[in-house]
Amino acid sequence: MSRNLALPYFALPPAEYDQRYFSELVRSFTVYLAQQQNPGEGRNTGLVLTALQTDDSGLETGALFQQQGFVKIVLINTPHVRGSSGTGEVGLVTVVTT
Repeated sequence: MSRNLALPYFALPPAEYDQRYFSELVRSFTVYLAQQQNPGEGRNTGLVLTALQTDDSGLETGALFQQQGFVKIVLINTPHVRGSSGTGEVGLVTVVTT
């Protein structure tokens, strides 16, 4: 996949050793290696995600998870708890049947 990167220039070497040329060569290789190690943007025609977690517990910001059939992205300010339930009690109720 093309990533529209500006490739570094590798000039023809001089007849004799030149420190400036060698420094430029090392710099060009450094730029090239940095470009190759950067994954860049992802563009896909199809994508299959298997075994996605059902909540954001333990995931880093930007990770994907699924909840109730929807793929969601972990955001730092929007928690999706693993499970929530609650019980409550107010007063006492007595039922008498006769």
